[in-house]
Amino acid sequence: MSEDVRELVGAVRTYLQVHGRGRHFATGSWVDVSAVAGDGPVHAPETTPVAEAVPDPEFGREDFGSGTESVAPTRIEAGDLDQLREVWGQCTRCSLAGGRTNLVFGEGAAPADLMFIGEGPGEQEDLQGRPFVGRAGELLTKMIEAMGLSRDLVFIANIVKCRPPGNRDPEPGEVTACLPVLLAQIRLVRPRVIVSLGRISAQTLLSSGTPISRLRGRWHRFEGVDLMPTFHPAYLLRSPEKKKEAWQDLQLVMEKLREPHA
Repeated sequence: MSEDVRELVGAVRTYLQVHGRGRHFATGSWVDVSAVAGDGPVHAPETTPVAEAVPDPEFGREDFGSGTESVAPTRIEAGDLDQLREVWGQCTRCSLAGGRTNLVFGEGAAPADLMFIGEGPGEQEDLQGRPFVGRAGELLTKMIEAMGLSRDLVFIANIVKCRPPGNRDPEPGEVTACLPVLLAQIRLVRPRVIVSLGRISAQTLLSSGTPISRLRGRWHRFEGVDLMPTFHPAYLLRSPEKKKEAWQDLQLVMEKLREPHA
């Protein structure tokens, strides 16, 4: 199995070389995203507007709603991801490695119907080596539980696997270094839906400079998977009035997961 995952990582590296360039998540300008930039076309992501969901009448009592009908998938052990983690090793592919306490690979079920992708580890994540375990992680857990799920039935990862100094935005080269393992994770988890958490995650995955306020609430596609951008839990802690909009996004995700599996 380890050799299979090595081949997958190689295939992801080839993907980056073939596509050659990606849009900088902050400025919208074109930058190289592989060691050998190719000249192949970069396709714009598919974007399809959808109707807004009806807000949960219980929303606002305490963070997120009191729970909904379960849409839980069946959990399968993530042996392939363990192999990928072993192959990726203690990555030193960018400068973030020098300042980290722990590499935060990601955690959860695989396969999983639902995958969350955030920006990068914060202080507590760096200390514990797990994604979303600080205050924002506590809120994300409530969001997942409000959907009728639990953390061990989804997969949670980040764009970059090491904490940027002072929690600054990841730089393009740092994002590039982590893209192969993130793409390999997506292919092993095989989610039906990806929820990108926050501006950096959404803009990176969609190769877009569009503000998160305009990306959220609309279906997009990434790597053949339906993707719903929403606000980062850390932003929701600072701007609790936005929780209602985030809940609308999660309702759309729940509706999508209840659709018959193709």
